[in-house]
Amino acid sequence: MTVVRHLLISGRVQGVGFRYSMAAQARLLGVCGWVRNRRDGSVEAMIAGDAGQIEQMLAWCHTGPAGCAVEKVSIQPGRDEFAGFEIKPTA
Repeated sequence: MTVVRHLLISGRVQGVGFRYSMAAQARLLGVCGWVRNRRDGSVEAMIAGDAGQIEQMLAWCHTGPAGCAVEKVSIQPGRDEFAGFEIKPTA
């Protein structure tokens, strides 16, 4: 069963390679979806996968890549179907 989660990640998460690192981690885990910067300084993502993949991806999101400082990860149920993982333009 596919689990879909909508994430808002705040803290020092822009300008530190967060989106590119998240895309690489998602592809490594086989997670589908997308990630983008937001004008308010946060990062938004939609992730889809099985429960184990989502759990691993959420654990990664709480720490992120070196150089970032994640303060909060807001998690909500999401919807949609995805093929692969993409980096979207800033919203």
